[in-house]
Amino acid sequence: QVQLVESGGGLVQAGGSLRLSCAASGRTFSNYAMGWFRQAPGKERERVAVISWRGGSTYYADSVKGRFTISRDNAKNTLYLQMNSLKPEDTAVYYCAARGQGALEFGSWGQGTQVTVSS
Repeated sequence: QVQLVESGGGLVQAGGSLRLSCAASGRTFSNYAMGWFRQAPGKERERVAVISWRGGSTYYADSVKGRFTISRDNAKNTLYLQMNSLKPEDTAVYYCAARGQGALEFGSWGQGTQVTVSS
């Protein structure tokens, strides 16, 4: 499996921006579709954004569409999530995850990074 480490979380005021990064190691990064998920206290985990292995296809949850951008740099084995116009309801632990070619589920997960948006 690929190992994933997130970074870039923190405390930001509503309307601000953050960029999350996810560094991958252990396997060929470009063989994996990648996703960002989040989980707020007392809520179920939510799929935020997904990007295909070459970056040509993306998916966004309706709640973040137009504000968040997922991207990847396969040369650097890194996944990004640019978050703009942040809202208090974006507060959550954000996780990156990898899904191997042909797999139905995301099988590798990072440890998560906390994002807190103050009003």
